[in-house]
Amino acid sequence: MKNLNYSENPDTGKSHYKPILEAARITSLNPELFNLTMSAKAQPLLEAVKAHIAENVDPMTEEYYKLNEGKSNPWEYHPRQIELLEIAKDKARAAGLWNFFLPDAETGEGLSNLDYAYLAVELGKSRLSSQTLNCSAPDTGNMEVLERVGTPEQKEKWLKPLLSGEIRSAYAMTEPAVASSDATNISTVAKLEGDEWVINGQKIWTSTAHLSQMCFILVRTEPDAPKHQGISYLLMPMDAEGIDRRPIKQMTGDSDFNELFLTDVRIPAENIVGKRGEGWKVANATLGHERGSLADPNVTQNRLNSLIDLMKSETIDGQRVIDKPIFRDRLLSIQGRLMAQQSNALRILSSQINEDQDANLAKSIVKLQGTELRHELEGLAIDAMGELGTLYEDSPHLRDEGAWQMTYMYFLGLIIGGGTNQIQKNIISERALGMPKEPKIQGA
Repeated sequence: MKNLNYSENPDTGKSHYKPILEAARITSLNPELFNLTMSAKAQPLLEAVKAHIAENVDPMTEEYYKLNEGKSNPWEYHPRQIELLEIAKDKARAAGLWNFFLPDAETGEGLSNLDYAYLAVELGKSRLSSQTLNCSAPDTGNMEVLERVGTPEQKEKWLKPLLSGEIRSAYAMTEPAVASSDATNISTVAKLEGDEWVINGQKIWTSTAHLSQMCFILVRTEPDAPKHQGISYLLMPMDAEGIDRRPIKQMTGDSDFNELFLTDVRIPAENIVGKRGEGWKVANATLGHERGSLADPNVTQNRLNSLIDLMKSETIDGQRVIDKPIFRDRLLSIQGRLMAQQSNALRILSSQINEDQDANLAKSIVKLQGTELRHELEGLAIDAMGELGTLYEDSPHLRDEGAWQMTYMYFLGLIIGGGTNQIQKNIISERALGMPKEPKIQGA
């Protein structure tokens, strides 16, 4: 009998596996193109990162989050939290574990995207590890922007302290009305008066603005230009007069995001990043970074492992939840979708290795599928706990200190944040599938 794993239909003899055969042909011509092995040079660094997390991050994580309880101002760090982070940071710096994500060896570790991917897998297993290594968002994306398009003066004033971990940064794009789902509709304006930009408007969902000393902000500088061409990218010091920061209380009880009210905020004219009116080009790099990081499949894998453990320990009528066919079916569905997400992540990684590949749409897929998958995963955990899954805050019967409930609500927000999932569907359908653009309503 013929080996049907090859390429032929037994009835017609026609090939059904041309893409597979083509991939095999390309691989045989250039096997290094498909080599996803971590370099020997970076492997000791991976082991050092694992040791740092195990010795310096994991032991202080429980104490760190316990300190959030009872804080009168959710914006502020507890002094002990700052102390714990700084201790871990000092140990990371002393060990040379710092700024992995930048490719330039003078500003970062000089790792390839492939090598950094291995480190990112480990960082995704711990909630605080990235911050202790100065590799947390939105600082990472903001540092990359400054590294690539910042002026020498901007790099000296802002990139250096960001690289050293002396300051934090924010990113202000979304607006509460016209630029909520479509950021090109930005109405916050900046007018050039002499040697200063004067900014007026409002931003919302600005992450870490309460912790930051600088902020990248998207503003409209050319009111008569088409919406994509009239936007500029400015660097705004957060101590400038006219900035009112207000917390947004989330369903989780935290306040990770802010509203910004900007009234005649004056910043130097040289604080423009890139060319005037071409800020959307710069913003797309930041957006790609954000969307690709909102639902890391490696973090999801770690969460899935915890879910499996939970389903093994929880029971319904004396039977383990994981042995219930309905729950097992939902679990397998999540597992299958996660495998697809992991494959998509390799696709993005491949595009970083091969300059001729564009993975912007793949990042939109991460945002769309990844956030929905995490929300579904956390929801399955809540269902597995039954009535205990509805508990929150101080109940003595609370599982995992309410982490499942909190994350369920958090990812409900991320389905909206970073460009709503409805918008991501439009982007994918129009740009990847060639479907007609969504019709515009007259007068809207």
